[in-house]
Amino acid sequence: MRIAIVNDLRLACVALSQALAAEPRHSIAWTALNGEQAIELARRDRPDLILMDLIMPGIDGVEATRRIMLESPCPILVVTSTVSGNITKVYEAMGHGALDAVETPTLASNGQLRGGSALLEKISQIEKLIQRPNPAASDPRPRSTTGQPVQVDPSAETRLLLIGASTGGPAALATILAALPRSFPAAIVIAQHVDEAYAPGLARWLGERSPLPVELPADATTPRIGHVYLADSKRHLSLGPDRRLRYISQPDGSYRPSIDVLFLSAARNVLIPGVAVLLTGMGRDGADGLLALRRAGWITLAQDQASSVVWGMPKAAIDSGAACHVLPPQLMVPTILTALRDPQSSACRTNQP
Repeated sequence: MRIAIVNDLRLACVALSQALAAEPRHSIAWTALNGEQAIELARRDRPDLILMDLIMPGIDGVEATRRIMLESPCPILVVTSTVSGNITKVYEAMGHGALDAVETPTLASNGQLRGGSALLEKISQIEKLIQRPNPAASDPRPRSTTGQPVQVDPSAETRLLLIGASTGGPAALATILAALPRSFPAAIVIAQHVDEAYAPGLARWLGERSPLPVELPADATTPRIGHVYLADSKRHLSLGPDRRLRYISQPDGSYRPSIDVLFLSAARNVLIPGVAVLLTGMGRDGADGLLALRRAGWITLAQDQASSVVWGMPKAAIDSGAACHVLPPQLMVPTILTALRDPQSSACRTNQP
């Protein structure tokens, strides 16, 4: 891969260069010492990946990420001295389209490189994401562990809002959650592509912007009205036949957590249709699941192109006829509320494919 480095510290640039040199497949496209240089260089020479520092004089990494994704979109990996110490800026950058974050490698006094392998592992993960836009398994449906039917009273079933998101998702999620009333009449389950190390921080970050509590559900959690459940991303999150949230390991090779796994499990196991939303993201994860939910009577929404950081997943869903409504995040909440309170008024106006 041709990889660009953006960092105002020359020692950090040296450490990043040494880390990349350990993998012969990678080469350095260019190096920028601040956000302004990065925006201009990305415009003239778009690399396969940008390693973006966050804290820089002038235009910082968050604003540089936003500008590059608007003008010269390409994959961006946040590389910062401390992910936990800059967590708010990390999620702001991810909201503008950064794919992930990792701590900057360092050089010890003896010249030994530390943290290079973690950086290369992140780059490898992003490379697979870029090269395999739909890495979900051919059949991502979760399997029952017992095969025995579970008796559930439909009248006691909690209404659900399911949301899937990837690149640029944190900002879109924050927009939706912030607009929800405290009396929201459903439980919310979210599958956001994010490294497991950052899922707890993302839950806290979203919780600070939402009137509803946001948590990482434990296995076998029963969704409750007025609560938001964010998949912890180590495994796939699904809805079991008993309507509890279950973590599963299969399929291998999928985005974690897979949006299709969540959506398809709901299409199979939830008796009362709810609302499902597919937000910005690379690839097509969630498109098949959203179509299955629409066919099962759910009200389905996809993010529009103008507001998407990457219009991959929503476009795939729209092209397949999976979306009842196509809207920007800031206009979704009224449709969601109407659909939950009066499903017939928001039903799909066209025949299901």
